[in-house]
Amino acid sequence: MKRREFLSQTSLTVGGALLPSGLPTSLASGQQQEEVVPFADTKPFNPEKPLIKWEELTSWQTPSDQLFWVGHYGIPEPTPADWALEIDGLVNKPMHLSLDEIRRLPKREYMATLECSGNGAAGGMVGNMKWAGTPLAGVLKSCGLKTNALEVVFFGVDRGTEKIRNNEYSQQFARSLTVPEATADTVLLAYEMNGEPLTLKHGAPVRLVVPGWYGVAWVKWLSRIEVHDRPFLNRFMGRDYVTIRGEQKGAETIWRETSVGKMNLKSVVARVVKRPDGVVRVSGAAWSDGTPIQRVDLRIDNSPWLPVNIENNHKDRYTWRLWSFDWKKAGPGEHTLTSRAVDANGKIQPSPDDPYIALKKTYWEANQQAIRKITL
Repeated sequence: MKRREFLSQTSLTVGGALLPSGLPTSLASGQQQEEVVPFADTKPFNPEKPLIKWEELTSWQTPSDQLFWVGHYGIPEPTPADWALEIDGLVNKPMHLSLDEIRRLPKREYMATLECSGNGAAGGMVGNMKWAGTPLAGVLKSCGLKTNALEVVFFGVDRGTEKIRNNEYSQQFARSLTVPEATADTVLLAYEMNGEPLTLKHGAPVRLVVPGWYGVAWVKWLSRIEVHDRPFLNRFMGRDYVTIRGEQKGAETIWRETSVGKMNLKSVVARVVKRPDGVVRVSGAAWSDGTPIQRVDLRIDNSPWLPVNIENNHKDRYTWRLWSFDWKKAGPGEHTLTSRAVDANGKIQPSPDDPYIALKKTYWEANQQAIRKITL
């Protein structure tokens, strides 16, 4: 079967109408089918290293098999039966919690968008998932934080050897949050994703969920939590996952290094569908660190920015918003499609030539407008 025929049979819509998901899904039986228009930059799907299939984005919730995973020291061995989460440091009551004990604690479930801090401008290392677990704040309250507690450090079971000042040290993957950040009511000790127990690649038995932050903060394979009285610095806080940006001050460029943390405002053109009546529907997603999305604009080739329709069925604070635009006079040939998000504070997703992007010398936190190419 030819690619065009295959795509036309697997990508259907309901007369271009918006469904509860905010994007078109299927046509009634017997009606002419619509055709998905592929992007020039589409990469083959690898089930061993999954990425979201943008051209199939028709649902607000991402299928579990399309969520990316990252392991800094490889994937650890399956969890031993006697696994327990250790909590100590500057607490009045250290704890060891088994998985069963964690499951018996108050449960909270919500949707949140997870994006890798190394994701490209239109990359597929992102997904909108349902997470379930127990709020970390309640656990830390039960432990009793001491008055000099400053940071909460999260250690994964995965470990490796790091060379520091010409000496080698065994190190676990670890990241930290300040006490106010760690005790936010949205931070979870999560043990379920999309209604199922976490898989090993996604951090089983327990991982941290930190809505509004890049995935590096969502520590997988949790084994220990320590409370410290000073900032925690390791490879993944002070040397790696550090963004280098320049800021022009007159004739001088000032370079700053910041640890990757909260997600940046971002949108992407995700899917293009050609309808039998000639209308081309462009759809996509937009997300942020939790700051509400005010609007999304679309630029077709070199046209002025055009407002799109943002679906209103899902307004969860830490999830992406789906949007669509009906292009009614699309001509044949090659075209470029670019989206930009604007948040409630008036912040605009930067263009590739914005100094905020142009003077960034690391690939972390890539939130520039992505220019996507199609041929009609």
